[in-house]
Order: sequence, then C-alpha cells, then structure tokens
Amino acid sequence: MVFNTTPFYAEGGGQVGDKGYLEAPNGNVTYIYDTKIENNIIVHIANQLPADVTFKFKAVVDEQKRHATSCNHTATHLLHHALRRVLGSHVTQKGSMVRSGHLRFDFSHFSKLTQQELQSVEDFVNARIQEKIDVQITTNVPYDQAISDGAMALFGEKYGDTVRTVRFGESIELCGGTHVSNTSAIWHFTITSETAVASGVRRIEAVTGDEAKKLVYEQAALMEAVKLQLKNPKDLVQSVQALQEENTKLKKEIEKLNKQLVEQMIVDLESEIQNHNGISLLCKEVNLNATVMKDILFQIGKNRKDLVAVLGSKKDNKPILSCYVSKVLVEQGTYKANTIIQEISGHIQGGGGGGQPFFASAGGKNPTGLSDALQAVKNLL
Repeated sequence: MVFNTTPFYAEGGGQVGDKGYLEAPNGNVTYIYDTKIENNIIVHIANQLPADVTFKFKAVVDEQKRHATSCNHTATHLLHHALRRVLGSHVTQKGSMVRSGHLRFDFSHFSKLTQQELQSVEDFVNARIQEKIDVQITTNVPYDQAISDGAMALFGEKYGDTVRTVRFGESIELCGGTHVSNTSAIWHFTITSETAVASGVRRIEAVTGDEAKKLVYEQAALMEAVKLQLKNPKDLVQSVQALQEENTKLKKEIEKLNKQLVEQMIVDLESEIQNHNGISLLCKEVNLNATVMKDILFQIGKNRKDLVAVLGSKKDNKPILSCYVSKVLVEQGTYKANTIIQEISGHIQGGGGGGQPFFASAGGKNPTGLSDALQAVKNLL
C-alpha cells in the first residue's frame, strides 16, 4: 500500500513514531502501532494488512498520544535551554527519547546536579510554560544561517543544506518533530529523576501534561496517607524527624539488650559443656539465627582447646545446624566440623552443609529431625 500523503510522524530525532489507525470506506479499521522512516519513505507498521488494499483509506493519528508527545518534545527544547542557562554553555544534548508518557534527555555535564540546580532547571521550564510562548517554525532555512542565528544542532542528527527551525522565545533548535503551538499546552513540567549514563553524561527524565497531573495527585494522596498514619501532625517534617530519632534510639536499645542476652546465653551454654570421651562437648538446641549462633560458638571456643560444640535451631521453622571444633583438635586430625555436619545434616534433610574444619553449618527442610541430629553428634563422637 502506498499513500500520497500521511499525517503520521515517523520516528526521528529522539521522538517516537505516531500511532493511530487507517479507516476504510466500509468502516473497517487497521491499527498502526508505529511509524518509521526507511530510505526517506515513511513506513506505517500494522499487525496485518487491510483485507482490500485498493480502498482509499482515511489515516487518523491518535490525537491524545500525539498531543502528549508534542508536549514532551517541546519540553525537551525548553529543558535544553534551561540547562545551558543554569549550568553553563558547556551543556550540549547527547541524546533524547520523547514518548507520550515521559521524556528522557541526555546532556554533557561533569557532576551530579544538586537539588537546588534541579529546582532551578524545573522552575525555568515552568516559567516559560507560564509565559504562554507561541511557537515559531521556519522551514527551508539555509543551514549556516540557522546556526548563525543561534539555533542548536542536535546530537547525532544529519542536516541538509536547508533546515527547519523551531523557536520558543530564546530557545531555537534545528528540529523536524512535532510541537505544541503554545507552551501553555504543556501545563506543567516535573523532573522525576537525574542520573549518570556515562562519564561526563547525565540523564534527566521528566513528565508533562496529564502525566504531571497524575504525579501531583499521587504525591498528594501519598502525603495524606502519611499524615493519616502520623495522626495528622501540624508539622509533618518535624513529626517524621522525631519518628526517625525515636527509631534510632530504639535500635540502639535493642542492640544493647541483644548483647546482654547473648552474654547471658554464653554463660548458660558454658555451664552445659560436658566431658565426653576426653573432650569438652556441647550439644544444644537454641532459638537463634545462624549469624548469632556462629558468634556465640566462636566466643565460647576462643579460650578452649578441646571443644566440639554443635548448636541447632529451628527459628522461623527453618532448621539449621552449626558446628565448632577447636583448632588444636583439628590440627591433631581428631575431629573436623565439616565432617561432623555432613554426617548429621541428613536428619534435617540438609544438603550436606559446607564450611571449614573448625566451623561448618547446614540448613535443612525437616525441623522435627533437629533433636535426632544433636543426639547423633554424641553417637558419632
């Protein structure tokens, strides 16, 4: 199918291609989900061809998506101008992506933007929106003349002898894309993120129009939800700060209590160490996680040369076994922690465990087998 003309804008200059549909005289519709340009020919991409390609079709662009895309495209021009004003003339565009839902703009800059710089950029763009600036589009302008008039040539674009310029006040760029007729159509510009994409290249993502409204409403709803959770304080920031301070204080108190608990548990466990065939043996079930068990075993064993200790836990219904063997016993070749764990982990349906001769551990799937595993240690020794 070949059309003599089309209202669809093909992907180019960072702007995505238009979507829409082709309507046949009989009312049948063929949906266009993308538009590209190949060898200077605009190509409409559909899921399938119309049943009869001899019809004269009405080409209809998705007006809502086109308007949203136009708002975002114009916003990238204003953003480029704002960045050069706020950060300096070293800023140049390094790439962009303009969709109906959001815009992405890559630019040269040597450091992360501060919050104040981001706010200044956002304020600059919104000021241009509030000024309700009309677009001035000029076609067939000699390239050299456009550049001398101050037009910015975009990164990665190839230009002919004559170009199209798009001006919004002091912002003027070489551009063949779609734009709003007046900046007021953008409604509002909101930066959603600022990140690094390469050395010396930063990226700003932003939204405009309906997406900016949606973001404002979502943030307002989130703010109300936070206020409700905090019982509607007069000063929300102060209330959050107080909550953070209280949380930090409670964490310190919990750490202190846990330390005391561990110290007392070490005393209790040391009292249960028994002499077994000439070694000091400790086999005990506790209600601890793997990290705390390991810490306790090393603290108990640091002053003993003849200790074999196995602790088992089924905290949160997840069985785990940990074994410590004094280095003297390991060096004598008498016992090895990893060997002991391999021998007993089957009782908790463990995978055999892993570790070193002086410390090893294993997790399993059968909490009820924990007591049998601990009894097996005594039988093994």
